Amino acid sequence: MGSADRNVYALDRQTGEVKWSYETGGDIFSSPAVVDGVVYIGSYDGNIYALDGKTGKVIWSYSTGNQVEVRSSPAVVDGIVYVGSHDYSVYALEAATGKLVWSFKTRSLVSSSPVVIDGVVYIGSWDNTVYALRARTGERIWSYSTEGPVFSSPALADGMLYIGSDDGKFYALDAKTGSLRWSFKTGAEVRCSPGVADGVVYVGSYDNKFYALDARTGKPLWSYETGHWIRSSPAIANGVVYFGSFDGKFYALDVKTGGLLWQYETGSAVSAAPAVVRGMVYITSWDDYVYAFGPEE
Repeated sequence: MGSADRNVYALDRQTGEVKWSYETGGDIFSSPAVVDGVVYIGSYDGNIYALDGKTGKVIWSYSTGNQVEVRSSPAVVDGIVYVGSHDYSVYALEAATGKLVWSFKTRSLVSSSPVVIDGVVYIGSWDNTVYALRARTGERIWSYSTEGPVFSSPALADGMLYIGSDDGKFYALDAKTGSLRWSFKTGAEVRCSPGVADGVVYVGSYDNKFYALDARTGKPLWSYETGHWIRSSPAIANGVVYFGSFDGKFYALDVKTGGLLWQYETGSAVSAAPAVVRGMVYITSWDDYVYAFGPEE
């Protein structure tokens, strides 16, 4: 919900009615992963939780350390939960039990959320590094050094890994080798995670701008300026790209031109990533509200 809420909520998709809520021991920045009726999420109390999707009851929890934030959003693949923690580590846990499979230590905080594809875990760290780890063992396959902390989470498409850095650059790396394909310089930190669709990468920056880049070359296709930082990761559906800004507004832009289709002003900053489900768009704001927009918007 808001920027200082300790609860995980299950809401009716049509009405917004609260079905259940579960209070953790700390604020929640992590986004949930829902697989086979189980909700996986991290908390600022240092725990990773598995909750029953119907009742909200705890199935298991795993502690990464007292007073250690888990900002990373879990990825669940082949019965394993992959997630980062501010104890500098990346974890692989059994989805059914929460038992530790392996952990990998970086040199700083891990806020980035992992992407797991073809047996490889891709994730960034505040130690200025992007990592590719073997999903089965946690062994490092390759790493790539940027010039700033990597808060952004990666996206992978057509053999390319896309990720931002606090050095103000957005990177395209070869997913197999970690070699640089291209980089694009923005005017400030790139903390949001990119969206990729139809050969175009969409990403926002703390320079207040949202960019559409050619996925193969990094050439800018268009940009749109908001009134503040952009940390919200975009969602792309039906020719529209959706994202929020710290200016308190939620935006819908034409994917081809960057033209504004509509915007909605909430009561506070919008840093969360929107979700598009069955023609409905869902977004949260720091004003403690969840918003749902229909196709007519």
